[in-house]
Amino acid sequence: MTPVPTPEELEGLSTEELRERAFRLARRRLDVRFFWNLLEMAPAAEAAAGHGDEADQDILSLSERVADVVNPDTREEADAFRPIFIEYLVEHERDEG
Repeated sequence: MTPVPTPEELEGLSTEELRERAFRLARRRLDVRFFWNLLEMAPAAEAAAGHGDEADQDILSLSERVADVVNPDTREEADAFRPIFIEYLVEHERDEG
C-alpha cells in the first residue's frame, strides 16, 4: 500500500502535478462530487483572478456541457430529471418574477 502523502509533501508539488494527481484519483474513484465542485468553483476562480469575462464564458460553457450530459436516450430517463427541474423552478423562478 502506498503511504498517504502529508499536506506538507503535497505543498511541494507544482499546481499541475497536484491537478493531475487529483484528477487521476477522482477518475479512479468515480468521484463526480470532486469534478462538480471544481465546476462550481471555476467561475468564481476566474472572477477572483480578475477575469470577469472568462467567468461569464465559463458559466455559458458549463451550461452547454451539462445539457450535453443530461441528454437522455429514453423517455424514462428524461422523466427522471423532472423532479429536479420542478424543484429548481419552484425555488428560483419566484426570485426572477
